[in-house]
Amino acid sequence: MDNVLKELLDTELQAEALVKEANARYQQVLREARSAAQAAEQSFAARLPALYQSHLLKIEERAAQTIAELRRRYDERRSELRAVAEGHEREAIEAAIGLITDPARE
Repeated sequence: MDNVLKELLDTELQAEALVKEANARYQQVLREARSAAQAAEQSFAARLPALYQSHLLKIEERAAQTIAELRRRYDERRSELRAVAEGHEREAIEAAIGLITDPARE
């Protein structure tokens, strides 16, 4: 009976040692995971200014393109309106001259 109890005690001690070892490994893996997460977060935070700058440059480029396109459209529309206005001006002058020189008007 003493041998059985000694074996049970030894087995229990071995089991406790395995549990402690497993806990130690778990804690180590947890520390490593936290460390890796912090490193990834710091790396991302360090890259943020470059990412921001890259997007800012793209936004500025798109804005410049949009402004150029709007100016081009504005110039085209202004030219069209100017041509229409000049046509109406000529018609108005001809109509005014016609009214002034109309012999039936006297």
